[in-house]
Order: sequence, then structure tokens, then C-alpha cells
Amino acid sequence: MCYKGTQILFQYEVQQTNSQAKALSGAFRTLNQPSVDGCCCPKGKAGIMLLEIFLILGAIIIYFLASKKKEETLPFKEGWWGKGQKPDTEEDATIRPFKVETTEEELSDLFRRLDQARFTEPLEDSFFHYGINLACLRKVVSYWKNQFNWKKQVEVLNKYPHFKTKIQGIDIHFVHVKPPHLPEGQSAKPLLMVHGWPGSFYEFYKIIPLLTDPASHGLSSEHVFEVICPSIPGYGFSEAPHKKGFDSVSAASVFYELMLRLGFHEFYAQGGDWGWLICTNLAQIAPNHLKGLHLNLASVTNMGFTHLLSILLGRYLPGLFGFHEEDVRRMFPFLKKGLYKILTESGYAHIQATRPDTVGCGLNDSPVGLAAYILEKFSVWTDPEFRDLEDGGLERKFNLDDLLTNIMIYWVSGCIVSSMRFYKENIQKGIGTQKHEKLTVQVPTGIASFPNELMHTPQAWAQKKYTNIVSFHFMPRGGHFAALEEPELLAEDILQFVGKVEKEQLWTKKRK
Repeated sequence: MCYKGTQILFQYEVQQTNSQAKALSGAFRTLNQPSVDGCCCPKGKAGIMLLEIFLILGAIIIYFLASKKKEETLPFKEGWWGKGQKPDTEEDATIRPFKVETTEEELSDLFRRLDQARFTEPLEDSFFHYGINLACLRKVVSYWKNQFNWKKQVEVLNKYPHFKTKIQGIDIHFVHVKPPHLPEGQSAKPLLMVHGWPGSFYEFYKIIPLLTDPASHGLSSEHVFEVICPSIPGYGFSEAPHKKGFDSVSAASVFYELMLRLGFHEFYAQGGDWGWLICTNLAQIAPNHLKGLHLNLASVTNMGFTHLLSILLGRYLPGLFGFHEEDVRRMFPFLKKGLYKILTESGYAHIQATRPDTVGCGLNDSPVGLAAYILEKFSVWTDPEFRDLEDGGLERKFNLDDLLTNIMIYWVSGCIVSSMRFYKENIQKGIGTQKHEKLTVQVPTGIASFPNELMHTPQAWAQKKYTNIVSFHFMPRGGHFAALEEPELLAEDILQFVGKVEKEQLWTKKRK
């Protein structure tokens, strides 16, 4: 998911108000001094003093209002996304066990469609520059038909407990994994992990054991987690919304309600891709319930003057804009690594933000088309240099079983169209126009910045939106699908971030 820009600096507004108040006060203190000839009219002096008091009080009120605006929370979005009208009866809040299942009919239909696929010959030496290489796709489809075992992968999916519960009219699917054992006197910390597009809850299967049982995997057991991985409504096994308007704030509200329903009134949240925005919105909706926010993508969505200036001059005066050497290496030259990169990688986003159903219908009818559309993202979003390889480097960081399992979640659930609609719901109102884009995040935040992410966001930019960054690390390797590609690196960063928050009790300080 590519959703980039830069944000308005609300902190600047408050600082300006504060400095203006000081300037006004100083100016009128000057007016209150005796004149050169030593004369000072009592009535004039009293009037000036009274005016000064009113002006100072006014400045204080303006400053207070600006500060309140900065700390404003995002309203919880109460909606009804089920079919038809909302019933008068109370919604069933039962949490029901769920299992992924398959049938022979489902597999027979899949194999028939794979057998009837029509392939186009690739251009010579085109590699992945025109999208997925058709020679590579043939090999993947051959593996899919002859070696991939979906029944076995269903068992893999079911190794963790799955559940469903109805929230705001639709069934919400989630995986809920508790620690196999806890050290005496220690309690598990609830962690909500949210995926994006074209991923799924399955992206977290390799990182879950590192967080629920870190000691058995060579990691510190100081903090152990209870992990909740929901499917975004319209993705995987969560029911798709039946009405227009289901955006990231809607998803954040649904997941907040899910965590409360599970009995978690204080928890952590982690996300990348759409998970970044959903978890960010959750932090804005419920800052007193979210102990910490960890992101492996931190985008900003409003363009401010200082951002533009840093793009123009940051390469030559990095210290002036708070850039580190690694920021400069990842960002510049900006035309190549910023603007051109976004233009070449965002075509899909424009389609999905405007006419998702048109292309989605074709993908929903063709498993080969679906695989081509998704696999290309797992290639170039993992490492842009993979586009120079005929096989797209797909098996350098992943294996075909994992990649095809993710594709099968989209195929068997028939969710590709509804997953693509999420772009339209979030972007159709315009970038930088929505309330959540204008609000800062006060929750303690940790950011793991992976070098091959679609767009690099320096800490100097991120901290204007996330005002309480306690951990920002340049990761040594990895790309967009960090949890699946580099689970150990991501787990270590989450553990150290939570360690800082817990040690310094940063979430309690945030509330004061």
C-alpha cells in the first residue's frame, strides 16, 4: 500500500501563538514606561495596563485553545456495515470459534481454472519491469498445481486459534494467540497486530511465536505478549462492509471495540501498510487505552513548507532539518528515490482508489490473474532491485508455500474486490483533508524504518505527527512486508520498544 505525502505542523501553530503572546506582552510593557520628558499620565497608564491585561489574557486563551486542538482526540466512528437497515435488537456480542476449511469442490474449481489459464509471452529481457514476468508466473502456476498442498496449509493456518464476532453489523475474523507458558509473576501484554494490502493475517505467523514465547527463540523474556491479529473487514475471513464509507477510522473503531470485547482496556498496537493508518487512528481515538504504538511504516499525509524546504535543501544541509546520514542516503536524489519511485509504484493505487470493482472482478474470476497481481508486489516492494531479475527474487526472502497461502486466502474468501475498495474509501475524499490527518498522535511511539520500504520517512518528519517517539531505528535490511520477511528483526524492535515504555511508564506520563 502506497499512501504518501507530508503533514501540516500543528506544533508550529502553538509555538507561534506562544511567541506572539510574549511579543505582545513585551510591547505593551514598553508602552507603559514613562516618556522621555518624564511625564506619565495616570489615566493613560491605567488604560494601557488594563489593555495589556486583556491582551495577555486573550493570548493565553488563544494558546489554551491551540493546545486543546493539538491534543484533540478522534471521535469513535459508530457505524452499521451489515446488510439492510440496522435492527432494533441489540447486536450479538458472542465470540465464536472459527476454523479455516476447504472442500474438494473448491479445489476442483481452482485446478480447472489453473489448467485453462492463458499466458502471454514476456518481452525479451523485460524481467519485472513491465510487471510480473510471465515466464516466472508459469513456474509459479506449475508449482501451484503440482506441488502446493492447500489442505496442508489449512492445517498450518489452524495451528493458531481463530475466532469471529459480530461488530457494527459484520463478522470480524481474528487470530488470538496466548503464550504457551508465562514466567511466575508475569502477565502477558495484549498486542494488536494489523496487516495491510495485499497481505493478510498470515503475514504474522512467523513473528507470533517470537512474541508469545520469546525465550524459546533466543529473545528476552522480560516482556511476553498475547497477540491478536484481526482481518480488516473486507479482507480474508472478515465480512466485507455492505455499505459505502468504511475507511481506516471505521476499521480502527471496530478493532477498538474488538479489544474491549476481549477484555483489554490497555494494550499495544503494531502495524505496517494499512495497519499503520488503522493503528494510528486507534491511537487518536483511544489514547488512554493504547499504551504504545509500534509501526514499520510511518507516513505523513500533509505537505508543509518545512517539508518542501527539506526536500530541496536537506541533501546539502541535513543537520538544519534534523536529517541523519542514513536519511540522506535513503531519500536523495529525491527525484529518483522519492517522486519517481512513487510514480512508478503507485499506478495500482490510482486504479483501486477510483475503479476498484472493474479490475477486481477480473482478478476474482482468475486465480492466475490474482497471483500475478499480488506476487509482483511481493517482489518489488521487498527489494526494488528484484525487478532486474527474471524470477523477481520471490524465493530469496519468501517461499512459494507462504506466498501461495496468502494468495489462497484472497481466492477462497473471494475478498480481492472488497480489499481494493478500501483504497477508494480512504482516498476519495482527498489526501490531507480528513480530520485524522490533521491531528497529532500523543501515544508513545516506536518506529522500525526498513531500508526497502516504498518511501522513507525521516524521524524529523515523523515526529511532527507522532509527537512522542521514544524509539526510531534504521533497520539493517528488509522491505515492506517486514513481519513475513524479517520476523526476528521486527520482533526485537517491538520488544525493545515495549521495554522502554514499560520501564519509564511512558503511557502513565502521557495521561498527565
